[in-house]
This record gives sequence, C-alpha cells and structure tokens, in this order.
Amino acid sequence: MKKQTAGRDNLGAFAPQFASLNDDVLFGEVWSREDALSLHQRSLITCSSLMAQGAFPQLRAHMNIAKENGVTKEEMVELITHLAFYNGWPSAWSAFNIAQEIYGN
Repeated sequence: MKKQTAGRDNLGAFAPQFASLNDDVLFGEVWSREDALSLHQRSLITCSSLMAQGAFPQLRAHMNIAKENGVTKEEMVELITHLAFYNGWPSAWSAFNIAQEIYGN
C-alpha cells in the first residue's frame, strides 16, 4: 500500500517555499509581524480560533483582551453566531455566557 502524503509529493519546486511558510505560521513569525494584523484583527482571530477549539478557559482571558483592543459587542455576537453553525449550540452557548460576563447584557 502506498503511503499517503496529503499531496506533498506533488509540490515539486514549491516544496521548500511551502515548508518555509508552514514554519513561519507554526512558529508565529507571520502572526508576530506588526504590519500584518492590527491588535483588533488579532483579537478577532484569536477568539474565533479558541471558540472553534472549545478552549473556553483561555477564551475568557482573550475575550477581555479583545474588548480592550476594540472588539465590539456586535462583532463578538457575530463570531458566536457563526460558532453555533460550525461547532453546534453547546459551544456557542458556552461562548455566549463568557461574552455576557465580559460585555454585559
């Protein structure tokens, strides 16, 4: 049986560049570039990622940071609404409860 490589065999000349980009993402080099994303954008991405992973203990801290970085209540509601569609209502309900604590009613 042939080993599955998820398409890496077909990368050819692009393989080294792909590996380099992958390393940049894995080690946070893309994330840490100040010109790439604003604090507001980083907060939205971080909260979205934590919600999708179900990492609710970490979400509380990052949602506080998001609020400090200018993420509005309406933006957070939109994230949570999409979370319900992708991860189900139990995850969305957990995120909603955290957001309600931080943003108020």
